[in-house]
Parts: sequence; structure tokens; C-alpha cells
Amino acid sequence: MKREPFFDNARFFLIFLVVFGHVIQPLTSDSESLAILYQFIYFFHMPAIILISGFFAKGNSDLGYFIKLFRRFIIPYLIFQVLYTAYYYFMADDSLSVSLFDPHWSLWFLLSLFSWHVLLAFFKKFRPTIGLSLAIIVGIGVGYIDQIGQMYSLSRTFVFFPFFLAGYWLSMDQLFKWKTARYRLLSLALMLLLIIGIKLSPDFSTGWLFGSSSYQSLDAPVWGGLFRGMIYMIAFIMTFSLYIWIPRRRFIFTRFGEQTLYVYLLHGIFIQFFREYGVIQINNGLDFIFAIAISLGIVLLLASQPIFISFQPIIELKTTGLKQVRQSINS
Repeated sequence: MKREPFFDNARFFLIFLVVFGHVIQPLTSDSESLAILYQFIYFFHMPAIILISGFFAKGNSDLGYFIKLFRRFIIPYLIFQVLYTAYYYFMADDSLSVSLFDPHWSLWFLLSLFSWHVLLAFFKKFRPTIGLSLAIIVGIGVGYIDQIGQMYSLSRTFVFFPFFLAGYWLSMDQLFKWKTARYRLLSLALMLLLIIGIKLSPDFSTGWLFGSSSYQSLDAPVWGGLFRGMIYMIAFIMTFSLYIWIPRRRFIFTRFGEQTLYVYLLHGIFIQFFREYGVIQINNGLDFIFAIAISLGIVLLLASQPIFISFQPIIELKTTGLKQVRQSINS
């Protein structure tokens, strides 16, 4: 099948937001503008990424498929869990402790990806409206259980699963039918309303957007379910508001959207270094542009062919990239 540029364009933009969000995160406590921007990004960037992941999910339920998923997600997770543990130890001179089931930072995504595919084998049996409603109810319900948190990435798995499931049931026509001038204007208005809402809610905790904490820890033991339900609604609206603006034709940057998993797994090397040594400081507009340029540079570097060839044996447990280079040299 011909590769649809929309998805690579979307992945490229979204992975840039992931990197940029991590770059500015340490600075949000000292800047209201950065805090608003950070929360705005976190309302939709992971839901949008997860929805695309669900769109390409096959929904198979045979043992061989799950073995492939284990090899694709869990083994790289275990490798990077050990690698990041060692890296953080040497970077921060902290105690060396390897916990295979308490994911380092962004590695939760690999555990959850595997789990979403497993959950899909059950939820795909329902009609879309029933299955999605059930997934949202579960995602809301887990917040009332204090014991479900970051361990095994359980909380995030259940909280973000509705986006994966929605992506699985989404058709190409449903995805693209909103890409009109009318809906583009509406999406801008909705984005502006969200920014204003964040501005007017200074006590809103970003923890609500991570999906990893119970309502008790977020100081909303009773009304937490209502808050999460509202966040679901906003996240879905913002996701499609973003998709409306993603172009469908190829650009010079489109090909970099093909290797976003490499960017996701490897950009922590840079982020930890920046945070440890205070490399990024934003005090004016020029500093802000520099932070954008640094984030973009990280994405372009880590999505490049040399990085793909070098890290494919670790991330995909394959050497096809290296074999292609050897073949081109020999020919």
C-alpha cells in the first residue's frame, strides 16, 4: 500500500512536541507562559500519538502475534530500562538500582503499547460505541484505586487506552472528513478557548494530564472521575483539532516521521543532560527560539538514517538497515 504522508507528518509534529515539552518542563515553575504552553501541549500530544498507534493496530489475538508484540515492545523496554538506569547513575551520581517494572520516564509507553494490543483482543469484540464507553469507564474508574499507579505503567495503560481503541475503529474517511476551512477556523477557536481556560485555572495540576496518579494523590478523591471525564472530552477535541491542520502531501520533513520511535526512546539522553547541567534557559524570545531549534535538531538527528542503522539492532532487534548499506556498497 502507498504510504499516506498525513501519518508521517503527524508523527513528526507530535514527536517534536514530545521533545519540546520535555525541554521546557524544568522551566515551567518559573514562567507562567511556559507553564500554560506545557499544559496545552500535554492535553493532546500523547492522546494524538496513541490514537495513530491504534489506527495501525491489527487486532490479532493469536499467540504468535503476541510473541511478536513481546519482541517488538517488551524486549526493547527491558534493554532501555537497563541502559537508562546506568546513564542516570553516571549522569547524576545517584544510587544504582534497576527496577524492571517501574518504567524510567518515557519508557512507560512501550509497556502500555504492548498492553493496549492485548486489551484490544478483548475490546474489539464489542460494538465501537459500547467498547469505547467501557474503556472510558475503566479509565475513569482506575483513578479511584490508589494502588494502581506507575508500576507496570498500569494507570497510564488504562487511562490512555480509549484513544488507542478509538484509533483502531477510526476509518480514513472519518479521519479526513473534518479537513475543511470551516472546521479549521472552529479548531483554532477551540484551541484558543483551551489556552484561556488554562490561563484562568492557575491551580490546575499537570498531573491530571499524565494519567499516572490516583485522584487521592491529586487532591480530588471524590470528584476526580468527573475531572478525568472532562479531560477525556477536551483531549479528543484537541486531537482532532490538531489533525485538521496536518497536511496530507509530502514535505522535506515527512520522511523523518517514519522513525519517531527512535526519537522517543533516545531523546532522554539529551534531556537528562540538559536538565542536569541547566543547558536550556528561557529568559526572552531568542531563548525560546533556541529551545525550539534544539528540540527540532534532536528530532532530525534521532530520526536520521545513521541513527536508524546504528540503533535498529537494539530497538527493533533487526539489522535490515545495516544489510542495505552493505548491499549498496557491494553493488
